[in-house]
Amino acid sequence: MIFFRKPRFRLASATALALLTATPGIAQETAPARPAMWKIADKDTTIYLFGTIHILPEDTHWFTGPVKDAFDSSDLLVTETNTDSPDSLQKLFIEKGMRNDGTTLRASLPPEERAAFEKTLSGMGLPAEAFDPFEAWYAGLLLSLLPLKAAGFDKANGVETLIDAKAAEDHKTRKALETPEYQIELFDGMSVDSQNRYLGEVLDQLPTLREDVAKVVAAWKAGRADELARLLNEDESDEAMRKAFITDRNTAWAKWLEARMAEPGTVFVAVGAGHLAGEGSVQDQLAKAGIKAIRVQ
Repeated sequence: MIFFRKPRFRLASATALALLTATPGIAQETAPARPAMWKIADKDTTIYLFGTIHILPEDTHWFTGPVKDAFDSSDLLVTETNTDSPDSLQKLFIEKGMRNDGTTLRASLPPEERAAFEKTLSGMGLPAEAFDPFEAWYAGLLLSLLPLKAAGFDKANGVETLIDAKAAEDHKTRKALETPEYQIELFDGMSVDSQNRYLGEVLDQLPTLREDVAKVVAAWKAGRADELARLLNEDESDEAMRKAFITDRNTAWAKWLEARMAEPGTVFVAVGAGHLAGEGSVQDQLAKAGIKAIRVQ
């Protein structure tokens, strides 16, 4: 899962974006993007670490140069999760995202939060009861997806969509670090307070969502990893969520990478850019094990 790390971006996991329908295809722009990529290697193993954006405008041309060469040379593609069964994912989201305690979402919110929520829905032309059957996390996720879709950000233009298709075309072996069920449970397992806080933050940030995502995309295309770290990670104020969504997962992935270094071959690992930037990144976790990541783009 990037998961974009700010509350407004956290929705953008590979699993969550299966909720967006799209028309496949990526148009090429004149100046190719140069997103960041690192590698770890020993005498018989090379692993490329490529930070992804799960949704992109359709005019983004990034699959070129060192990234394409690294992908083409790899025997194995590793991504965060597998979203090959969108119907099953839709069903799972509904199962986890629906309330089952006999209450409505609005009834569960404190008065001020409820008023802000209803005002937002009204401003979007949605009825006040539109999200009543949903858990707060699912309502926040869906609300965040709506303006992104309207702005032309599409799962079909995301990195994983393209490389999954190319891996299938090239008959590459594929592996997922996490299951969709695990990623959805990260949301559903949040405490009520954290869920309500997440929903409130989404409401606060919806007015500037398009501009904020555009900044993230621009930093990603230019390979500005430090700026990405600031944009994606710095506003995670809920320590429990930071641990679940960032720290624990970076640690687990670094352990997988360390173990994979014992096997020969070339591997292309594509995970959310927020995991490969800033303090506590996957590279930081690898460094603790004595494995140095070298930037190659």
